[in-house]
Amino acid sequence: MVLPTDPARPFGAVLTAMVTPMTPDGAVDLKAAVKLAKKLVDDGNDGIVLSGTTGESPVTHTPEKEELVAAVVEAVGDRAAVVAGAGSNDTVHAIRMAEQAAESGADGLLVVSPYYSRPSQEGLFQHFVAVADATDLPVMLYDVPGRTVVRIAPDTFRRLAQHPRIVANKDATGDVYAASKLIGETGLAWYSGDDGLLLPFLSVGGAGIVSVSAHVVGAHFAETVRRFDAGDLAGAIEVFRTTTGVIDALNGAGAQAVMAKAAVELLGVTDNRFLRLPNVAATDDEVAALRAVLAQAGLLRDGDAHQPEVNELAQASSAGH
Repeated sequence: MVLPTDPARPFGAVLTAMVTPMTPDGAVDLKAAVKLAKKLVDDGNDGIVLSGTTGESPVTHTPEKEELVAAVVEAVGDRAAVVAGAGSNDTVHAIRMAEQAAESGADGLLVVSPYYSRPSQEGLFQHFVAVADATDLPVMLYDVPGRTVVRIAPDTFRRLAQHPRIVANKDATGDVYAASKLIGETGLAWYSGDDGLLLPFLSVGGAGIVSVSAHVVGAHFAETVRRFDAGDLAGAIEVFRTTTGVIDALNGAGAQAVMAKAAVELLGVTDNRFLRLPNVAATDDEVAALRAVLAQAGLLRDGDAHQPEVNELAQASSAGH
């Protein structure tokens, strides 16, 4: 697809870090992935992020990642940006992942800081540049010290921003004040990596969000952004507040892939919630609690996944773009 031309939002405003649906025997389910991707875009997502942590990237393999990107690009690539994860603590491996994503038709790359290795700032810089140099695709960095232990320093961001293909950052530090300064200093598009911080990031010049909860409330997030952009802050807050129960349910225990798979199963988009080890599926009790949250939010009705309000929000958001 042709990516959005606004440099402030090079991948759009609302992207879902999509789970990777699987069959009950553990194979990647491309048919279910296509169905889910179409649903997310119909709900107002500007983009889909594949093979991130929520997509179980550590336990899916090269042919599977390539097939997943190709299938989703074919299904929604004319309507949304398809961003592929190219994250590893092995730079050579990350480069190969980037090249394979480009060959499969991805529109962009999400490149996380190398985890576990705890590289220096110079090591971080050289890693990101090596991956960005490997293809012609635009790159979104991913700063998530809670998973990687290392945090990208301001000086490193300023250096990386000079690279012509490094255009954005997914920020999961929770540090909105630091982001407010770096957005102005680097010119990078800044995406919240924490669902609960969408509005605070928008308020300091952020581009939008890469979200787990958007599996369920993508239409609400898109409408929140639309109202914020229109200057209707009270309306944006009103819509966003309807999502807080879902945000807590999908992120509270830190098992986003687990709860997101349970959610899309409850919504009838997929027919199971299988994950590969070391993750295990949500228990029946956890699913029952999640069902209650979705019902309370008006997202389930008598077992029917269809919810008119969500569709109306998606249509309103699309009309506002």
